[in-house]
Amino acid sequence: MALFSSQRRRSPSTPSWRITLPSPLVWLSFLILFVLFSLLCFSLIDLDVFLRPPHPVSKVRRKIELEPKIPSILDREETVFRVANGGRSNTSNRLWRSKRASLFYGCSNSSNKFARAEVNTQPNRYLMIATSGGLNQQRTGITDAVVAARILNATLVVPKLDQKSFWKDASNFSDIFDVDWFISYLAKDVTIIKQLPKKIRRSKGNPYTMRVPRKCTPRCYQSRVLPVLLKKHVVELTKFDFRLANKLDTDLQKLRCRANYHGLRFPKSITWMGQRLVHRMKEKSGHFVALHLRFEPDMLAFSGCDYGGGEKEKGELGAIRKRWKTLHKNNPEKERRHGKCPLTPEEVGLMLRALGFGRDVFLYVASGEVYGGEETLAPLKKLFPNFYSKETLATKEELAPFSSFSSRMAALDYIVCDESDVFVTNNNGNMAKMLAGRRRYFGHKRTIRPNGKKLYSLFLNRANMSWEAFASKVRTSQKGFMGEPKEMRPGRGEFHENPSTCICELTEAEARDKKSLANKPSRKIGQGESSKEAEPVEDDSSDLEPDLSESDYVEDGLLSQRQLNETDADYSPFFQSEETELEDMLSD
Repeated sequence: MALFSSQRRRSPSTPSWRITLPSPLVWLSFLILFVLFSLLCFSLIDLDVFLRPPHPVSKVRRKIELEPKIPSILDREETVFRVANGGRSNTSNRLWRSKRASLFYGCSNSSNKFARAEVNTQPNRYLMIATSGGLNQQRTGITDAVVAARILNATLVVPKLDQKSFWKDASNFSDIFDVDWFISYLAKDVTIIKQLPKKIRRSKGNPYTMRVPRKCTPRCYQSRVLPVLLKKHVVELTKFDFRLANKLDTDLQKLRCRANYHGLRFPKSITWMGQRLVHRMKEKSGHFVALHLRFEPDMLAFSGCDYGGGEKEKGELGAIRKRWKTLHKNNPEKERRHGKCPLTPEEVGLMLRALGFGRDVFLYVASGEVYGGEETLAPLKKLFPNFYSKETLATKEELAPFSSFSSRMAALDYIVCDESDVFVTNNNGNMAKMLAGRRRYFGHKRTIRPNGKKLYSLFLNRANMSWEAFASKVRTSQKGFMGEPKEMRPGRGEFHENPSTCICELTEAEARDKKSLANKPSRKIGQGESSKEAEPVEDDSSDLEPDLSESDYVEDGLLSQRQLNETDADYSPFFQSEETELEDMLSD
């Protein structure tokens, strides 16, 4: 007992450890920290939306939210893909204009070997032309008619416009184009008259009509048309669109450019109204983007694509598609996968936002009646609230002289799109091609063409990725489709889209002297003696030109075989068949 008693007894030298309870203030501090930590952990639960495996697209209701917010637990099943709050657009010059654009300019003067019209034109040879299609398709026909008359050494009668087809526009040549300017500007190249001389009309009666094949070469004209012309003296070529080979010798290609970019201009009434629309857009913002939307019911029906409207959409578009009996049934999924379907207005908007154009950008939309109306346009307007068209910029009274004529209304859109800082196409039809070529010729203004093949998979799976990842992939997909110089290889694609023979590049010496270059007058034609021109393309020796790939674009200036395979004729669905010729109605 003594032993145990001694062990329990503390020695005076042993330190005393006394437990002291904390004060109430310390307890309160611990409690506050615990509450704050709990709240923080609870808020982090929402990150699970981005970290967990994505739901199938069919089970997720995708939303576009322009203002970012932290989704609640109840919302996280619905909100997956959110557009970043890009209040202001990327202001870098590279977004609005290529840094190398100033090194290229149009050069379409003829060579010294190109004989004047009075020497080239033979008597008693009159070529008449009946064009086909809408405004831009007819423009290609008129341009090529000038060259055809030159090949045949004939006098060209001012072409007749198409007044009977799908467009049902009763306009004459002089209603759409300045006929006196057309005749006088090209007088050195081709003799052009407004109508046949009375003596010829009385003696010949109705002209002999015939049609030449698509992409007919100079040899084709000389073997098929010239013998008839020598016998009949007056020949009318009907349905004249894309009836001239894409590849010609340099002087004939430059004549094409003079006719298209200088000889054809709109009359004062159309030009004045078009420039007013441009002025009103530029008053609102220093820069603006023009979009050729082309999302009308006829285009969608012709494409055969599926836009998620179910049986109602299939019934409506299917009824329109029956107008063209020669159309074959196609696979909508395959068409879209191959990039042949126009993007929806929402998809176009997402592409532009991903490229760096913010909500503050002013957008001019050239379009007819959009399928689905305001409901279809609503997502695009939400992405770009500064949304305008000729109908919203002008009054009904101002548009009255044009509104009953599709070609005149299209001409107004043509002017605004041409004057825009950035032009965006949504199909590879005639207006897109004509404007792309014109903008290349006059200073390489930025023209954006959606890479439908690559964008297809991105739009399909966008619900399963963050906005940042989506935008990065869009920018990568669009390389080679942004309208950069030399993006398309010389001689490839339609000449009206890629007039490479008529575009010159400044030499290194000229490029170094930027200050003096800025003070020089505009160099839109000629003046290419000291500059590097595109290589001339030799004329094909066969009667009919081979139907090569419509478009071969280049990424970063280098064209690889893989890129050739990805950007070939699959993107241009409306120029494949001589039999159907349905592009008369749809590709403008």
